[in-house]
Amino acid sequence: MIVGVPREISPGERRVALVPEAVKRLSSRGLEVVIEAGAGEQAGFSDDAYAAAGARVEREAGAVWDGADVVLKVQPPVERPGGGHEIDPLTSGSTLIGFLKPLDRPELARRLAERGVTAFAMELMPRITRAQSMDALSAMSTIAGYRAVLLGAVALPKIFPMLMTAAGTISPARVLVIGAGVAGLQAIATARRLGAVVDAYDTRPAVKEQVESLGARFVELDLDTADAEDAGGYAKAQDEAFYLRQRQQLGKRVAAADVVVTTALVPGQRAPLLIDRDAVRGMRAGSVIVDLAAEQGGNCACTEPDRTVRVDGVSIIGVTNAASEVPANASQMYAKNISTFLAHLTRDGQLVFDLEDEITRGALLTHKGEIVNEAARVRADVPPVEPVEPVEPVEPVEPEGNG
Repeated sequence: MIVGVPREISPGERRVALVPEAVKRLSSRGLEVVIEAGAGEQAGFSDDAYAAAGARVEREAGAVWDGADVVLKVQPPVERPGGGHEIDPLTSGSTLIGFLKPLDRPELARRLAERGVTAFAMELMPRITRAQSMDALSAMSTIAGYRAVLLGAVALPKIFPMLMTAAGTISPARVLVIGAGVAGLQAIATARRLGAVVDAYDTRPAVKEQVESLGARFVELDLDTADAEDAGGYAKAQDEAFYLRQRQQLGKRVAAADVVVTTALVPGQRAPLLIDRDAVRGMRAGSVIVDLAAEQGGNCACTEPDRTVRVDGVSIIGVTNAASEVPANASQMYAKNISTFLAHLTRDGQLVFDLEDEITRGALLTHKGEIVNEAARVRADVPPVEPVEPVEPVEPVEPEGNG
């Protein structure tokens, strides 16, 4: 079975789906890895390193896509600059695994289904113990939380730690983290390591213990949060009346902070607005907001994606792909996630789709010409699908035109 890894062509993307160490692991399972030349270059992994690990390096992207039974990617496939779409070479029965944004890009899911491609979306991975080593969302959120604090520290015209010097005592910076998911918790830990005083807020009271275990103070607002967490452990979207009260109460906390890191995202929806223009005006000149929700509209009313803007003396950094800014470690972690998942799908060198398995079923987006994930079907406005067979070995796809 041939596993293809093309070079990422989405603007600003520096990660690669497999690193050389992951190539070795897959090769040891009898899989042949084909990687496009230069795929790992921006993450610090040379073509020679991939070749030494057992991969076949191809100069043209077409040779990777055309001949692969399974294609591994980081970003969703996109239109090529010279014309055509990345998935055009995929044939019925081939498999695609990567971040596919099923709730944000329903047109891609429809296109994959129409081509008969079996697609697995890494962001659909169930949050269960068995799938922890495949949880790419958490891995990338860890990198994003770390990176956000560094961006804030560089932009802030102050230092983070308290210093007692002959020239006097410098007070520590105050950091507010909004959202205590994986990214938020890593932001807390990083800010604390740099010496800042950290407050953190989340709609889910259950995370208070985790916040405090990292040395931060948990902010509690006068809001009804009894229904703030979904079955998967993520924060649930609330109505606009809730967010209005939340913004009003958060305003004072935001005004007291030197750096604010926001991390609140709801898949398939605009990011909740947590910091309005009045709250920005209330901050001290030189303060910084790092908005990790910029790609989905931002948690701050002044955020602009992929830009740093100054509003009333406050810098607002709109981050859309923080993990890509630390490409070596982000690729290393993602490669572990996606190669572990591929190994989960593989038996005796072939793909086996056991749809009774919670991990396989949970991550499956399209199969046999259908969008099978129900949330993605609703977003794509497609009627319900009949259940599919539980176990199905998949024969390798014969490369076209190679005899």
